[in-house]
Parts: sequence; C-alpha cells; structure tokens
Amino acid sequence: MSGESSPGPGVTSFLRDRRFAWLLDPKLLSVALGSIAVVVLGGLAQVSFGSYSMTLSQAWAAVFDPAVLLNRRAWSAFLLGGDLPEMSHESLIVWNIRLPRVFVAILVGMNLAVSGAIFQAVTRNELASPFILGVSSGAGLSILLTLVVFSGLSTFLPLIASVGGAAAFLIVYAIAWKGGTSPVRLVLAGVIVGTVFGSLQTALFFFAEDIGVVQSAIAWTTGSLTGTDWQQVRLALPWTLVAVSLAVAGSRQCNVLLLGEQTARSLGMSIERVRFALSGVAVLAAAASIAVAGIVGFVGLIVPHVVRNLVGSDYRKLMVGCLFVGPALMVGADVGARLGMGVLVGTETQIPVGIVTGLVGGPYFLYLMRKQQHMGEI
Repeated sequence: MSGESSPGPGVTSFLRDRRFAWLLDPKLLSVALGSIAVVVLGGLAQVSFGSYSMTLSQAWAAVFDPAVLLNRRAWSAFLLGGDLPEMSHESLIVWNIRLPRVFVAILVGMNLAVSGAIFQAVTRNELASPFILGVSSGAGLSILLTLVVFSGLSTFLPLIASVGGAAAFLIVYAIAWKGGTSPVRLVLAGVIVGTVFGSLQTALFFFAEDIGVVQSAIAWTTGSLTGTDWQQVRLALPWTLVAVSLAVAGSRQCNVLLLGEQTARSLGMSIERVRFALSGVAVLAAAASIAVAGIVGFVGLIVPHVVRNLVGSDYRKLMVGCLFVGPALMVGADVGARLGMGVLVGTETQIPVGIVTGLVGGPYFLYLMRKQQHMGEI
C-alpha cells in the first residue's frame, strides 16, 4: 500500500542488528522490568513516609507535579544548583528532600554493581568485590585521617575519599607487580593492604576525642545515605555516566579475560593494559559511590552473582543487568535502613544502609556456600 513505508534507521533497525540481538533476551528483559518495579515501589515508599506524613496519593501527585516535573528552572536548580522555583509544600519535601536520596541510591547501586562485575572479571574470582583491591580500606583510612587529624579539610571529604581509594589501588597493583600481575597476586595484595589499612583505621578511633567525629566516621565506614541531597546527586552523576559507559564498552574485554590469559594473548589482547584499564574503571565507579555514600559493603559482591545466575556469564548481559539490579538492591536496602526501625520498634532512628546490605549479603552467601560445591574461580 502506498501509505506504508519501510522502517528507517531507528530503534527497530537497531534491535534487528544481530550484534545487539542479545538485548532482547527474555531473561535480561525480565530482570530489567522486575528491578524497575522494585525501584519504583521502593521510591514510592521513601517519598511517602517521614516526619511529614503524606498519603500515597499525595506523594504520587507530588512526584508527578507538572509545576516541577516540566519546569526547566526546577531541573536547573536540581542538577546545576541555584534557587528553587515556587512549588507546593508537598512537592518541596518530595523533590528537595526525599527523592534525591532515591536518586543517590540508584547511582550508588549502579556504580557498586558494575565495579564488582569488573573486579570479578579481572581477578577471575566470583567472590571478588569492588573493594578487593583495597579501594574501601584506602578510602576509609583517608576519611578517618581527615576527620580525626585534619578536620579543617572535612569540606573536601568526598574528594579525599576518592583519592584515598585510588592511591590504595595503586599500592596494591605495585605490590602485585612482578613482571606482570595475576589474579591471585592482585587478590592477595588487596587482602594485605586491606588488613593493614583496616588496622590503622581502628587505631585512629582511639585518637578521636569528639563523639560527633566518631559517629560521623562510623557513618562513612559503614555506608549511609542519611542527609543526602541534590549536591550528592550532582557530585556522583557525571562520574557515574563516565564509569558506566566505559564498563559497558569494556564488557567484550571482560569476556575475553575470562577465557584465560593464554587464550586472551592469542587473540591479540595486551593483558596488563586491559586489566589495569578495567581496574581503573572499577575504581572510578567505586570511588563515585564512596564519595557520596561511604563504604557500602556486599552490593558489589552480591549483584554480579545474582545477575550471573539469572542471565548467564556473558558480560554484555551481565553489565546491563547490573545497571538494573544494583539500584533495586540499594533502594530496597535503604527503605529498610530508613523505615525498618520504625516498623520494628516504633522509633524514627535510621541505621546505615551498609548494615542492611551486610545483613542481606551474609545469609545470601552462606546459602550459596551450602548450595554450590565449587565457589571462587569463574
């Protein structure tokens, strides 16, 4: 018929390309849709409950308030900083206080998940985490040094945490280098650096005289989203976009690394360069999360493993799956951290989200250990 036309270049043509057919994998689509549902429900719970009570309909109306959602000035203030436009009291609470916490949880979940997936490929160990190469210990030590010794620099705490994590990674790589590196040496070096830096962190607590400093340090070292706002979103968003883009682009290299060093070399891969570059991307992603939420454990360990069991070991699918499951776990855990104490004991006290992820991650890996005979090497 004359009114019909063949589809031009666009989404349909893109998905028909055999190189991207894996995006239509039913398992991957199910994982994505299920994770989005968890994020939406968790986000709705976050914006609906608090010291200023709202009904679900009021919270939903505030989230989709056209005066905010379609207001360029509002988005400019959120993402670039500046004065907020006029809005209702409910919309102000939802958009300026509660939703930023959800957005930060999403960004942190993405970063930790892809960071963990990369480290597991680099070390060829499914029990590796974003902090296996000493990132968390270096960031934690730099945070405590700043709070206890150089308190005047506390304004730059996120930047200092990122620098500390990157410096620890370089130390680990230097220790592991012996005419090249290997997954085993990287893991052992990470354990050594993590143990030494962890001991130094514990020692620093004895030099802190202000209880407020101790509480702040504990919040950073256990991971917390309490008090996050649009400033944290603005800090994490650019680095998240860079890290996630590089991680997805590097999924093919991760697949090749899993074939073994001899096979990778026979395919023309420069093992050390690729391993170092991918580790740098993982450090960048982990540092972006540490800068805004502190050290949140187990997310980077759990999520890649869950996604691998659901969609398989192909890192193209694994990376995309992590971008959905990571935020779902973080948003769900933060709901428990923020609202769980109120439900259980009737108090508004919030606990660090890192405690919730630890309570979830420990039993999960105990279950895996009992279920699987062989765990460790991918």
